[in-house]
Amino acid sequence: MRQKMRMMMSKTNPWNDIKTPVEDLSVRQIKISRHLPLYWGKDSSGHCVFIYEMSEDGAEIFQKNMVSIHGIKIDYRLLSTTGNQGLILVLEKHVDQDLFYSLCETLIHELSEVSDPLVGLSVALSQIKRWKAFMAGKKGRVLSAEEVRGLFSELKFLQQMIGEMNNELDALEAWQGPETSHQDFIFSDTAVEVKSLSGRERNAVKISSEDQLESLNSSLFLKVFRLVDMPEPKASISLNELVNAVEEMLTEAEAIEMFDTKLAKAGYVQMLAYDKPKFIVAEEQTYRVESEFPKIVRSELNISLTRVGYEIKLESVHDFLCADKDVWGK
Repeated sequence: MRQKMRMMMSKTNPWNDIKTPVEDLSVRQIKISRHLPLYWGKDSSGHCVFIYEMSEDGAEIFQKNMVSIHGIKIDYRLLSTTGNQGLILVLEKHVDQDLFYSLCETLIHELSEVSDPLVGLSVALSQIKRWKAFMAGKKGRVLSAEEVRGLFSELKFLQQMIGEMNNELDALEAWQGPETSHQDFIFSDTAVEVKSLSGRERNAVKISSEDQLESLNSSLFLKVFRLVDMPEPKASISLNELVNAVEEMLTEAEAIEMFDTKLAKAGYVQMLAYDKPKFIVAEEQTYRVESEFPKIVRSELNISLTRVGYEIKLESVHDFLCADKDVWGK
């Protein structure tokens, strides 16, 4: 059912054929919603509106979990059209309409299997909270194909870390990619830079700065995941599915909150756009970055040069291949 619903949600602006009312709201029900009444709408100022109509009183839940997002007015009040209460999201001029549509699309998706109105309100407010963190981040946009692959690879390594470490909070603390650190993971006296290759790319990884392969830690590793877009096989997963898989590994509330915060900093929030592509990890390799490893580093660079980018041919660093156990000090 969810797959069918995803296919039915087109990127056509749902507000285009809704007339601006003289007063209050003009609405049209979202027919693909199974259990809970959801609506597209416009207010008298022509602002785009999304409504979740409540058949029960959810005011207390709303007050306890109230969220504000810059550019989106979020309200809970009586609907004059039905006499019921409703959660109302109104797009103001400061937020991109495509992003607002993506938020609404996510809410429809998350509420599609919910039948209890109060549970639905909690689910909706939880999603809105995640979007608040996302909108406050530096990106605040849909990730590019390259960024999706990069985040996917970092999350695959995070999965490995959670499995290897006894403390999930320590594993999440080690994930420094969203914090714009020079390396993606730093733990104990070890740093790991994670890279991704698509199935179509030649065998070279891009190093984006003179700092990525220079570390103050005793050990530095380069981890490379080759990702192949395979939409059909059951073994392939999307970015959304991988995020859910990592979250299911977490048992502590603090760890889940930290994970959500770091995802937002990385520019991710759940969108149906990330249901595709679906990847399999065709190959993963680990390299020990030692003094003889070919690299450009700040400490050896002319002071006049900065923001250096280059590529490393992986076949040329075959001698630096190592086992995963070396990363974990085993």
